[in-house]
Amino acid sequence: MPQLSRVLDRFRPSPIAHIFALAIQLKEEGRDIVNLAAGEPDFETHESVCAAAHAAIDQGETKYTAVDGANHLKRAIQEKFKRDNGLDYDLDEIVVDGGAKPVLGHIMRALLDPGDEVIIPTPCWTSHPGMVQLCSADPVFVPGPEDRGFKLRPEDLEAAITEKTKALILCSPSNPTGAVYDPQELRALTDVLLRHEDVWIVADDIYEKLVYDGREFATPARVEPRLRDRIITVNGVSKGYSMTGWRIGFAGGPRQAMAGVKKVMSQATGCASSISQVAAAAALTGPQEYISQRTAIFQERRDLVVRALNQAEGLKVRPCEGAFFLYINCGDVLGKKTPAGALLESSADFARYLLEEKGVALIPGAAFEYDPYVRLSFAASTEALEDACTRIRNACAALL
Repeated sequence: MPQLSRVLDRFRPSPIAHIFALAIQLKEEGRDIVNLAAGEPDFETHESVCAAAHAAIDQGETKYTAVDGANHLKRAIQEKFKRDNGLDYDLDEIVVDGGAKPVLGHIMRALLDPGDEVIIPTPCWTSHPGMVQLCSADPVFVPGPEDRGFKLRPEDLEAAITEKTKALILCSPSNPTGAVYDPQELRALTDVLLRHEDVWIVADDIYEKLVYDGREFATPARVEPRLRDRIITVNGVSKGYSMTGWRIGFAGGPRQAMAGVKKVMSQATGCASSISQVAAAAALTGPQEYISQRTAIFQERRDLVVRALNQAEGLKVRPCEGAFFLYINCGDVLGKKTPAGALLESSADFARYLLEEKGVALIPGAAFEYDPYVRLSFAASTEALEDACTRIRNACAALL
């Protein structure tokens, strides 16, 4: 048969998708599975948002919109950027598509040429390097050590920048670690970037609403306005507003860059769902109080899991600062054997053991370019989390 693109050889499919598929398969076989692999809030979309969507359907708002988003939603996004982030964007500096993930993909295509380098702090979300590799560019992984909160250090950023560096992707709060850069930490990074005028900054702020312990969310474009013409800020309604299935993401950035993104979109996409765009506008302009209430619940769940799993033999869990993930150090269980005699040589072995033997789905650290860890999502009910923690403790205790 004819050959497929050689670009496919540059990267692997998402390891998260593999775990999801295995968990679904086991569940279909009748197994009792507690799925803590998904990065998806378990709360329902707010009733005001659903009401707006129903009204849009009743009023026949079911046609194409502009490829880069309807103006009514762009105005809502424009106001959100001002209200929440202190950022001013004209409507032609904003784009909308079916989720933050495709928006990020469009941005990479607009910025990158083959052979360019993109700095990605690790642990990192699995799709950030994949998007770079799809453009025949090269991810440059810069580790953020656990003893520094899994955060990129300015001296490491400086050392990673070369004449090939085209962009930095910065995700805060982080998937998978929940690390949150405070304004001072961001300032240290932007001071480095001010010295390198040819480097773009892509800020992935999708978990913005989920920060804990009274921390202040900060975004690079507000911390350092002098970098405004080199920063593209990406966000969406999936995580903070519990609207994952509605598929709306957006970005704001300098006019020239966003014109390039729109050019990509004109060939790569049609438009986001018209009904979802109405719903997203309602979310951004409607009641906001429930978000902080849900964030408080997430913090309680975080504390529950941290307490429970720090009692598990061989696991070390540090509280996250944001998002709804815990990045669990499982190094001390490696080298042990399961009751069936299988040697645990990697985080992937440990994750498979938990799933197949105890029915708990977690994601191995190799998926995030940083081991030996597993990622746990606490976006689940208290009952499910308590059950999962008991199973995990029992699994660790049973190792030989």
